[in-house]
Amino acid sequence: MNQTQRERIEALYADYVAAIDEDRLEEWPAFFKEHCLYRITNRRDFDRGLKHGAMWANSLGMLKDRISALREANIYEDHTYRHITSAFRVLESNEQEAWVNANFLVIRTMQNGDMSLFAAGTYQDHIVFEGNDTYLAERIVICDSQKLDTLLAIPL
Repeated sequence: MNQTQRERIEALYADYVAAIDEDRLEEWPAFFKEHCLYRITNRRDFDRGLKHGAMWANSLGMLKDRISALREANIYEDHTYRHITSAFRVLESNEQEAWVNANFLVIRTMQNGDMSLFAAGTYQDHIVFEGNDTYLAERIVICDSQKLDTLLAIPL
């Protein structure tokens, strides 16, 4: 992997979490390819090869629908996320794509000011380089805990 590709992945990661943390959720689907996979699961189920997830989408349209539902239909207590991500680790790469992972923590802040560690785990990503653009073809969010909060409304 060359330095330019590394910088593009760093920018993708930084922009991705900023869009979520700054409540610019309408921008979130644009980080993905048209035909993509986004899944939130837990370590135990992932290690068992189970393909289900607490949140699951396999197209850009499904991601957009998710945000539309959050904004217009779902009722949940207002809260914000703050992501902390580790440096990413390259598992495999070529000129067009890369398979990388990084660890993450998400701190959730509720309207009343209460803060808690909401999620911790690993992003397992398949990234595609197209011209000057960089996209997620697949993001599997693998949470360390089997216990997921019922308030999993906003993407991780």
